[in-house]
Amino acid sequence: MTRRSGVRGALAPIVASVVTAAVLVGALWVQRQRQGWPFSSAPQHALAAPSSAAAGGDMAGMDMSGETGDTPPSRVAIDVAAETLQTLGVQIEPVRREALTDTIQAVATVAPDESRISHVHTRVAGWVEQLDVNTTGETVRVGQPLARVFSQELLSSQTEYLSARQSIAASGISSAVVAGGRTRLSVLGMSADEINAIEASGEPRRLVTVVAPRSGVVVTRGVTVGTAVDPSTPLLTIADLSSVWVLAEVPEASIPSVRPGTSATLDFPASGRAPFTARVDFLYPTLTERTRTLRVRFTVGNARGTLRPGLYGTAAFTVAGTPAITVPRDAVVDTGRQQHVFVAVGDRLEPRPVTLGLQLADRVEVRTGLNDGDRIVTAGVFLLDSESRLRATGGMGGHAHGSTPAQDTTPASRPKAAVPPAADPHAGHKE
Repeated sequence: MTRRSGVRGALAPIVASVVTAAVLVGALWVQRQRQGWPFSSAPQHALAAPSSAAAGGDMAGMDMSGETGDTPPSRVAIDVAAETLQTLGVQIEPVRREALTDTIQAVATVAPDESRISHVHTRVAGWVEQLDVNTTGETVRVGQPLARVFSQELLSSQTEYLSARQSIAASGISSAVVAGGRTRLSVLGMSADEINAIEASGEPRRLVTVVAPRSGVVVTRGVTVGTAVDPSTPLLTIADLSSVWVLAEVPEASIPSVRPGTSATLDFPASGRAPFTARVDFLYPTLTERTRTLRVRFTVGNARGTLRPGLYGTAAFTVAGTPAITVPRDAVVDTGRQQHVFVAVGDRLEPRPVTLGLQLADRVEVRTGLNDGDRIVTAGVFLLDSESRLRATGGMGGHAHGSTPAQDTTPASRPKAAVPPAADPHAGHKE
């Protein structure tokens, strides 16, 4: 008897727990029947439970999301009163048609304007005896002396020219010979002032001066003092950086949206310059194969010199499209296989498949499925979608089977009847 009494004492808490759980389940069921579901009952043909054979076939083709493997997601329309929509926080707005704008982001680089670059050469062979500009990056002015070169050829040409002038002065020979000699000195690189100077002094100059052809910055220095040079030798390279190029790499998919005249916002944070707007001057004819991008060019003023060649930044192209129907992104339900929205038709909310287009920050283009004047749900969409899907599959949602609280005559008694009274499991073994 002692052992049996101990077993009964151990089972008593378990039995009490089972009874308590059954009572709680019954109370919850009664409360749900009394309060009902916020949505009105769906038509019986849409809410009828499928037969066991059909249900088995449907369940076999469903994935984890509840969709069938062979058909698109199944949803049904919902009848909802206006006051219920307001209680649930469901908002309905008309679709609108607007001109879509898209932003294309591209990497941008500052480069010298190739039309403002000058390479400095001598016109005669000789040796560099003096460099007036010795540092790369130095700023020079147009006409400023850059280097002084000794040339035997130029020295001989000066001597011949001065001799011809003296002979003309003595014999009165035609001045055509003098004019030809002056032209030769000019071709060999002497300026008009230098020729006038040797005419006035009567002595040739040993060194010829090479001057800057334009104002700018020395970007390359190719010689030092003592270097042997000829007309093919680059002495210096000067770039005028008062105007520069900005080269942007446009992704291949966005090429059709960019053309000459397209505006873009250029931003170079490291320059200290605020973002500014420029227009595309030129599209290069070939793509960069490694990055699959098209290089486009802007010409930008750089009077302050803050846009230094080699500086990286961004180019943001704002591309305006044709007017299209758009909806808020939150209004679209994406099941993975298709997208749909809920359209208000009278007091009914109907799920309608749509085809999406351009994705914007907070809106999305709808290419097919909606028309001007349609009103769609923009808030509370997923609550409606869950109810629509539950009804379509014949699930137990609210009054899904057409029952009402009035039909349940004894709701409180049912869960209690399902629980047998606590009995002594060892009653048959009592002595």
